[in-house]
Amino acid sequence: MTAFIALALQVETRAVTAAAEPRAEIGAAIERIGAQVGASKAWLGSDLRLVVLPEYVLTGFPMRESFAEWRAKAALDPEGPEYRALADLAARHGVFLCVNAYERDEHFPELYFQASVILSPGGEAVLRYRRLHSMFTPTPYDVWERYLDIYGIDGVLPVARTEIGNLAVVASEEILMPELARALALRGAEIFCHPTSEASSPMLTPKAIARRARAVENLAYVVSANSGGLTGIAIPVDSTNGGSELIDHQGRVLAQAGAGESLVAAAELDLATLRRARRRPGMGNLPSRVKTGLWAEEYARHDGERPGETPGRDRAWFLARQAETIERLYG
Repeated sequence: MTAFIALALQVETRAVTAAAEPRAEIGAAIERIGAQVGASKAWLGSDLRLVVLPEYVLTGFPMRESFAEWRAKAALDPEGPEYRALADLAARHGVFLCVNAYERDEHFPELYFQASVILSPGGEAVLRYRRLHSMFTPTPYDVWERYLDIYGIDGVLPVARTEIGNLAVVASEEILMPELARALALRGAEIFCHPTSEASSPMLTPKAIARRARAVENLAYVVSANSGGLTGIAIPVDSTNGGSELIDHQGRVLAQAGAGESLVAAAELDLATLRRARRRPGMGNLPSRVKTGLWAEEYARHDGERPGETPGRDRAWFLARQAETIERLYG
């Protein structure tokens, strides 16, 4: 299949931070999403094959919870009932479904990760990416040696080769990190799924600019799903509301949603066109012109955030680590 419809499904996120029964709220969120995916497919047609959901759409984000509290309240088990329900949803509607959630890992029982999982129409997890850049959440880089021993570099930077193209995930503000998208593109990624929950504006925001840049510099599609409002916490509901969009390999916006829950951010992705562009010599073929060896050597000379620094248990630890990194870079 070289052409199909992709949807950045803009749905409301209901935070479970203050919920009396957070697991029940997560189940209810999955049911709402299932109904909306089904209605979206009925509206957009059978060519709808890829649906990307917003960041932490099932739970919102932790506020003052400790690692242990948030793991118990909101983190999913990779083989648990929530993922099974989401896999059934993907199979029922015949779509690849990209969902972002906090999840546990039996190898790191004291931590949780923010994961983006792509579930296939066959009901299988074809990609699991744990976010590498996060301000207040543990990442694989914090437990680097052991994480590599268990999952290998392919588990750190996964690309799913599917019948609708090569899929990868760049989560939230990671779209501001050009190295991640470039590494995934060098591994073959053609479509970046971008689950996000971000401040929206009629003006171009830093993330909106970055989405266009990542598409152009990697000759890739970007399917970016933002929240359709965030309820259940004191932050104003519409602070993260609207602007879900699809961008082609020339940085053109194919579709963009306004505010509220919406299926408007949907468009046809044409892989044949993309692949022709990737094989066409010329100034615009930027991936073919990158001096990867040069930049790998130069980057290795600059010590920023260090691997293997097992994270502390509160926001203060993350802030202190960032301050130390800034001092190394600019002190």
